[in-house]
Parts: sequence; C-alpha cells; structure tokens
Amino acid sequence: MFTNLSEEAIGWLHTLALRLRNIVLAATVVFFSLTGLCYGAVASDWPASTQTVDVPTEAAPTAEEIATVVSARFHIGLHGALEIGHAVLIAARRYAISPLLLLAVIAVESGFDRFAVSVAGAEGLMQVLPSQHRDRVLDTSDLTDARTNVRIGSAILRDYIRASGGNLEAALNRYSGGAKGYAQRVADRLRMMKAEFGL
Repeated sequence: MFTNLSEEAIGWLHTLALRLRNIVLAATVVFFSLTGLCYGAVASDWPASTQTVDVPTEAAPTAEEIATVVSARFHIGLHGALEIGHAVLIAARRYAISPLLLLAVIAVESGFDRFAVSVAGAEGLMQVLPSQHRDRVLDTSDLTDARTNVRIGSAILRDYIRASGGNLEAALNRYSGGAKGYAQRVADRLRMMKAEFGL
C-alpha cells in the first residue's frame, strides 16, 4: 500500500513540476511580449520591397517561435535555437533593433553556427571580429555563447546604424567590412524571416 502511495506521490510531484515549468515558460513569453521586444531600424536607401524592418510589437515572434524556425530551417538543436531566440530578443530590446533584422544578419553571417570562425578571425553567430572591437570584446568574452555574441554584435550594428545617420544599407556594408552584395543578402534573409513568421 505504501509502495503505491509513494509512486503516486512521485507521479504527482513530477506532474506538478512539469506544470510549474510550463507556467514559468508561459509567464516569460508573456513578459517579453508585453515589454516590447521589437524595434525597428529603417533605411530609406533600401529598395521599397525591403525598406521596412519594423515589426509591430504584437506581431513580434517569441523566443519559442524563433527557436522552431531556426531549428527547422538551419538544422540547429531546439535547445540551442531557444538560447539564440532569447539572445536575439534581449539584444533587440536593448539596442532598439528589429529582432528579424538580427536574425537575418545571423543567417547571413554564420548560418546560426555559434562556432563559426572566418578566415579573418570573426567568431560566432554574428561573426564578431575581436581584433577590430577590443573595446567590446574582453579577453574573457566567450564569443561562442549566444547571448554574449549577439549582445556584442548588436551593439556594433547599432553603432554603425547611428554613425550612418540611420542608413541601414551603409551600416550593413560597414558591418560586413564592405562585402559586395552583403546588404542585399541580409534583405533577402529578412524577407525570408518575415515569411517564416507570417509577417
């Protein structure tokens, strides 16, 4: 009799823990949705089809939705994709950049490979170049960490957007080091991201 009771108690505790986890996850999603996790950066020089980068707050994807798309489209494990989703939403809010723009930049820069390293030495999701951004990249910075890399890359991109007077195409060209066609590749990925999220 006590054996059944203890198994029932363990089953009840397990069910309670799962429900509690789901409530915390739902509360986190609601919190991030209500705090306005998407902001836009618009470049007037981009072609009309890619001009708008703004996403209405109520239409912003959640970290879970980002994770689902990134996992399916770029063959990233769901846990890692969720970390990326959270990192993107936090950086989008902090630096007033559209999360879809950040996702598009990451798609072009690394294909969502957090361990990507370029021949020039750029590292991680947003291909941060430590030698060019010593002021932002500390010796202890782990650029394979999604939050660290996206935070630093977003800060750099925001600075370039400001320095170019809001010209997103110029900012993206500077971010890429002048790579030919880079801004258009980001614009193409941005359209793909909008389609994936039904925006």
